[in-house]
Amino acid sequence: MMMDDAGFAFLKRLLLTPSPSGFEQAIQAAVREHAGSHADEVRTDLHGNVVAARFPRFADGSRNFEAPRILLAGHCDQIGLMVQHIDAEGYLFIQPIGGWDMQVLLGQHLTVWGKAGPIAGVVSRKAIHLMTPEERTKVPNFQDVWLDVGCRSAEEALQLVRHGDAVTFELGVRELRNGLYASPAMDDKAGVWVCQEALRLLQHRPLNAAVYAVSTVAEEIGLRGATTATYAVNPQVGIAVDVCHATDTPGADKKQVGEIQCGGGPVLFRGPNINPRVFDRLERLAADHAIPVQIRGTPRATGTDANAIQISRQGVAAGLIGIPNRYMHTPVEVVHLNDLVHAARLLAEFCAAVDASTDFTP
Repeated sequence: MMMDDAGFAFLKRLLLTPSPSGFEQAIQAAVREHAGSHADEVRTDLHGNVVAARFPRFADGSRNFEAPRILLAGHCDQIGLMVQHIDAEGYLFIQPIGGWDMQVLLGQHLTVWGKAGPIAGVVSRKAIHLMTPEERTKVPNFQDVWLDVGCRSAEEALQLVRHGDAVTFELGVRELRNGLYASPAMDDKAGVWVCQEALRLLQHRPLNAAVYAVSTVAEEIGLRGATTATYAVNPQVGIAVDVCHATDTPGADKKQVGEIQCGGGPVLFRGPNINPRVFDRLERLAADHAIPVQIRGTPRATGTDANAIQISRQGVAAGLIGIPNRYMHTPVEVVHLNDLVHAARLLAEFCAAVDASTDFTP
């Protein structure tokens, strides 16, 4: 099953729009515009979450307010950086937003999202020729590297950049072979795409449950958007869609996270963070509709929106679908587009099958 041109255009727009945690306004505008064509309601809460919903209706067209509520969550924020200090020579010093591997950051092309528009820069440190033997073997701290945007003084830099401005990897999308695509922000714009595509697939289907596809904010700094969005929606069941580690690369430890392949289908998670009836229903629907899936166990609370969903209010029946992703939290995150398409279709079938009689009590 292939992603169509309109779907790819939306995914590409998401991937080319900056969205570090706390700076999601631009990407949420893209989500609102896209969802407006197929949702009954699109709104943004005070936290910045965008909620696109479809509602079940009676034969006379009136809305069924007593129907069960389903939450679909994909987080739109990506790891980023923040301008913390500008020195007298115009070099920028940065601090991380989210989890970073410093060894991946070194030597990268970055973009500062300044008040007057994007500013290209490069991040580096002292050349290896000038390092002491001890420095050559040490992973630097953030205060040991700097961002060079070409300014000659603090005064020049301050005309373009403010303290607290967001910084990202240089954004882009690159096609590889065999359906694989690379981008700095597949985590988790792939999940945003899946949730919104599932809602679009339901546009002309009868529903017996209200479906809320939420583009959540601030996941990378503590699942913050999902926490408030789930409280507001108050769903009976909620499914998070996030990337997960693919292990089809050299050196991957399958004994640690299982055997997961890009292109092998979306991943259905099992474990204490997952409601067993939600898992069983997803697995059964995948078999009924010939949707390829992979299974992974997770023995503890996950670091995904499913964690926040599960413990909201009196408790929510939580599920988690993973999109296999190579090289997470790097500028070359790789996914297979078919995994996104299959995940969206599975979510749509799940939502279409829920009604007032559906019981997720374990």
